[in-house]
Amino acid sequence: MLSSCDMRCTVLLLLLCLAGLCYGIFAGDLPSPQEAVALIKSIGAGRVRLYGPDQNVLQALRNTSLEVVLGVPDWQIPSLGSSQEYANQWIEENIKNFQDINFRYVVVGNKMPSENQDSVAFLPKALQNIQNAVSSSGLKNQIKVSSAFDHSVILNQIHPPSKAEFNEKYPIGDIIQFLKNNNAPFLVNMHPYYSYAFNKPEIPPELNKDGQTSGDKRLQYAIFRSPSVVVQDGRLRYKNVFDAMVDAVYSALEKAGASALDVVVSETGWPTAEGPGATAYNAKIYNNNLIKRIKSKGTPKRPKKPVETYIYNLFDENQRSGVDKHWGIFDQANKQAKYPINFAS
Repeated sequence: MLSSCDMRCTVLLLLLCLAGLCYGIFAGDLPSPQEAVALIKSIGAGRVRLYGPDQNVLQALRNTSLEVVLGVPDWQIPSLGSSQEYANQWIEENIKNFQDINFRYVVVGNKMPSENQDSVAFLPKALQNIQNAVSSSGLKNQIKVSSAFDHSVILNQIHPPSKAEFNEKYPIGDIIQFLKNNNAPFLVNMHPYYSYAFNKPEIPPELNKDGQTSGDKRLQYAIFRSPSVVVQDGRLRYKNVFDAMVDAVYSALEKAGASALDVVVSETGWPTAEGPGATAYNAKIYNNNLIKRIKSKGTPKRPKKPVETYIYNLFDENQRSGVDKHWGIFDQANKQAKYPINFAS
């Protein structure tokens, strides 16, 4: 029987695991993977998402307590979809060769639907071939296979959340059926920052009273600081756009006959420079409030289902341009955090 201390520790670990951290490496002069893993642990993140199987990074993750979400790059999807042998080899090289890593998901493609039409066409078969390889490796009960969708592309009419549905331009019925068959979650990249910066409809335009000042009500709604309900959607009430965006996905899944699927936010965060509202202060508020939010309860539509979420990004990525360079929690040059954050607080 667990002692009270053991029970408290177990609860803490369960809460900790809801929040993870993305580790993108589209940059030069990054700290070593060993230094990166130490920084991930230093802020209490229990899970890390990789966008591809970098062998040096995987080596650094051996025998750690971190759960790992491993991505399959878009360019590999056609090969995986057209060859079971290729999928078997991919799992052999990147999963089975690292049995001392605790893999959680294999994510086939990022920001789907991709601009690469071959990747879109081969995605359902690639998912199945990877699943077959995972199952034949005896890892079916350990690793779930899914894909990460772009919230802004895959959904239509996302405000209010109850009106959301999947974009008919991108038929994903086969993928949803695959997820249902394998009890795998629906992963979605979701950025309230872009909704704020580009005046997207999920943040009601009538809130825009003070431009981009710190008192902007649209900004407060985006970073979990609205003092009262902003959106009333039937019986559901929203004080932040994160909840509204997640519930839009749940609404679309319900209409697609997949209400039992869990939603995982595979990427979210806030930039610190070169865009409207892109400051270290706002990033600190958004990311810390997000961590507190997902530990306390679920969304208005799923109040008892806290949302597993991955914050983008560990480091700035200086090979990107404009605001896209500045999503890191840590500066890549000096390895110092730009603002205080603690996933375990």
